[in-house]
Amino acid sequence: MTGGGEFSLIDLFQEEVRAHTAVLSQGLLALEVDAANPQRIEPLMRGAHSIKGAARIIGIDLAVQLAHVMEDVFVAAQEGRIRISPTDIDELLRGTDMLAELAAVSDPSASAWTTKHTAEIADLRHRLTAVAEGRPMAVASSAPATKAMSDSIQPNDAVDPNESRGAGAAQRPPQSLAAAGHVPSWQMIDIPTGPIVPADDSPLLDLFREEVRGNCLSIQIGLRGLAENSQDTAPLESLASAARAIRGAAKIVGIGPAAQLAEALEATFTVAFTTTKSVDVRAWHPLHSAVEMLVELIAIRPETVPEWIARRASDVAEVCRLLSVAPIDSAPAITLPAASTAATTQAIAGEEKVPSTEADARMHAEASIAQAVAGSSDESLIVPQAAAAAPIAAEPAAAVVRVSAQSLNRLMGLAGESLVQARWLQPFSTSLLKLKKHQDHLAGLLDSLSQTLPTQGAAEEVVVLVDEVRRRTAHCRQVLAERMIEFDDHAAQAEDLNSRLYREVIVSRMRPFADGAHGFPRLVRDMARQLEKQVRLEIDGLETEVDRDVLEKLEAPLTHLLRNAIDHGMEMPEERTAAGKSDCGVIKLEVHHRAGMLAVAVSDDGRGLDPDLIRRKTIERGLTTAEMSKSMSTAEVLEFLFLPGFSTAEKLTEYSGRGVGLDVVQQAVRRIGGSVRVDSRLGKGTSFHLQLPITLSVLRAVVVEVDGEPYAFPHHRIDRLIRVPASSLRSLENRQFLVVDGENIGVVLAAQILGMNTTVPQTPDLTVVLVSDSVGQYGLIIDAFRGEQDLVVRPLDARLGKVPNISAAAVLDDGSPVLIADVEDLIRSMDHYIQRGALRRYERESATRGPSKRVLVVDDSITVREVERQILRNQGYDVTVAVDGQEGWNIVRSEVFDLVISDVDMPRMNGLELVRMIRNEVSLRNLPVIIVSYKERAEDRLRGLEVGANYYLTKSSFHDDTFLQAVRDCVGEA
Repeated sequence: MTGGGEFSLIDLFQEEVRAHTAVLSQGLLALEVDAANPQRIEPLMRGAHSIKGAARIIGIDLAVQLAHVMEDVFVAAQEGRIRISPTDIDELLRGTDMLAELAAVSDPSASAWTTKHTAEIADLRHRLTAVAEGRPMAVASSAPATKAMSDSIQPNDAVDPNESRGAGAAQRPPQSLAAAGHVPSWQMIDIPTGPIVPADDSPLLDLFREEVRGNCLSIQIGLRGLAENSQDTAPLESLASAARAIRGAAKIVGIGPAAQLAEALEATFTVAFTTTKSVDVRAWHPLHSAVEMLVELIAIRPETVPEWIARRASDVAEVCRLLSVAPIDSAPAITLPAASTAATTQAIAGEEKVPSTEADARMHAEASIAQAVAGSSDESLIVPQAAAAAPIAAEPAAAVVRVSAQSLNRLMGLAGESLVQARWLQPFSTSLLKLKKHQDHLAGLLDSLSQTLPTQGAAEEVVVLVDEVRRRTAHCRQVLAERMIEFDDHAAQAEDLNSRLYREVIVSRMRPFADGAHGFPRLVRDMARQLEKQVRLEIDGLETEVDRDVLEKLEAPLTHLLRNAIDHGMEMPEERTAAGKSDCGVIKLEVHHRAGMLAVAVSDDGRGLDPDLIRRKTIERGLTTAEMSKSMSTAEVLEFLFLPGFSTAEKLTEYSGRGVGLDVVQQAVRRIGGSVRVDSRLGKGTSFHLQLPITLSVLRAVVVEVDGEPYAFPHHRIDRLIRVPASSLRSLENRQFLVVDGENIGVVLAAQILGMNTTVPQTPDLTVVLVSDSVGQYGLIIDAFRGEQDLVVRPLDARLGKVPNISAAAVLDDGSPVLIADVEDLIRSMDHYIQRGALRRYERESATRGPSKRVLVVDDSITVREVERQILRNQGYDVTVAVDGQEGWNIVRSEVFDLVISDVDMPRMNGLELVRMIRNEVSLRNLPVIIVSYKERAEDRLRGLEVGANYYLTKSSFHDDTFLQAVRDCVGEA
């Protein structure tokens, strides 16, 4: 279902089925390991009952019958007449799977589903009927159907509380505590079992009355259980849940008194559960009256609902008052007539009106369904106050809106483009700085002209005119400086706003890992039973946020790994016992965020992988020689598992030996930009570690330059970025390598791998990107680093196919396109070139260099001085340093420099005084000056520009190209 359209009844039904079958599937698995816990059964009974009621409204008779018999099984278990075995759970899960298919049917009548499952459901009904009656399943296959599920059952038949809940329950001696003075017995209220009269103008009213029928039955069963055993507090929580469901449904259809009753019931059960752990004896009579009034709504005709609201208003108000004071006050119980005829409408003043049109009801239903899918009610639980006549209304929770995946993707693209547009403001600000530099230069020329005019006997009018030009130029400079500050502030705000928007859109794409893992426990359970093994799945990190696309693409590889762990990894119970292990094996699925990546681990405590067996398999298949296999490490041997079609299975089974190996896992993980590795210890177990991006929409990348073109490397796939002297490059057998941390690392020209010009700029140092895989490490020689950026990933046009060494594209902050490198592909390409002996060597040319431009760095911090000196020297500038402003002033007057870079806060003479003195000196006033300071306030920036600095930068500019770009703007290349 997508956003933008109305919800039809079939849409609501499918959402109901989807939600309740998920509850059934997960609940049955939990029941299998905790069969003695009665709290596990109540949600299952309610889930089957809800599906039955919804299917009856839609008219899918076969689904009604299947859900009905499943409900009978749960009721029998809840009443203690049977104990659900693992074999019974197999059948119940089979029924759940068939019901779950209804969530995807396209035709409202589900005729195709009915045709497909008629025979299967008939057989399953007999089996489950036998389970509910405590008979062996084999008998049920040939025995006639029981009365509860006979052919006489009609689609609109409801469950009779005294008959279908087990006739034997009435004759069973109850464990009544009423005689002992604890609680009164609960007298069951007859619930109408016939078909609900349809409401022509509002189909949602039919769903509401079916909801009331099911939940009132659940409330009565729970209260009867409390009457029989007041020490069992388990029903209280489910009672509150049932009342909450009625309250939400009543508010949707606009029946205010019903919502009041349900809210009072919910509050009573909640207080009892959180405080006294029992229902006050004075509350039983108003509880009975409240349920009785709600039951009236089941059989009432739609056109008489307004009459019922008016007639029952005063009764509702009185019951709510009694329920609010009974659990916490000492007021005496008041007997309420069973059917009061007082008619008043004041008690429901301010309540919601019944929707006048079906469109209104559908609009309410959309919000309700969204809240149901989110797993929360529309309001929080309310604890009534003693002084209040009725429970206090809660504040509504945040609404949920449905948005289609296509709309979200488009929104993501627009947010990314908006962020790029905002970052274009910074280059514009830089151009304004250049304009200011030209103005400063013009002002310097005017000053020189003004000083030379008197010596040439210029006319007085010319002198006045030059002074006026100087005055106006100074004014322009001041206005430009002010506007630049305003523009910088606006640009910073715009970028911050767009960044927050972008992050918010990214968050909207994230889903908890639990959304994609709900089928794994069932997979492990079913496969282990089929293989007669005992396996338990433990999942850690269900709340870890994962991109929707990554989550969808993870299901297939994780399913394959889990199946492998059960089939290959886990031993039979007797084998595990003989090895000193527990007879039940454990598979752990762990999902966490780590270092900006999604780390997924699938590990088991099984037999582990035998490296010798893998070696034999590789030799048998001709993948390697015996001599080479002996020299391989265990990690290298395990890499053979990821080859296409490689399998260690000795025989063909349903799960093994079919040529579908771990290569499908590796390919699936690589397609989403991840990697996978395996660790194993023989006899101890095996672990598969997957490293994936948290989101496919955004990539943190290192941008480099190759042959004058930008390329982006995923940050998580880079080991290190290094600069080394070109003289450290070594050669051996026509291959070149570097020694890094005592290890020889082969280096390759990135330009050759990417199919470009292999000429590399001749600099004293080499710029190298270190990358690796599970086998080895390599170095790529590039032209230069450009910095790190968060890139919005854009997939390449499918018509291009697989572009060698490239995975996707993106747009840089300046709007220029960039290709994103496929590191795995690059490594394979390097291996290919090495095997062919076709690598080109890096040859350093001896070029004569002209004199470098000189830069004076003035800063009292030795760390900052060294950072600036290294950055500038790496670019070829000749750098001189000074420890404070006074030393810098002495040096700049005695030597010739092309540029001065100064701090602000320094001893003896600060940076502002130094700049002012340089500007007052005729021979130095045109010398470019850059101020680099920790001070980031607008007034500090304005003060630095006013004294004559060409640039005012913060020291964070060392982390990107801002600092070097400012130097180049002032003096050009070195």
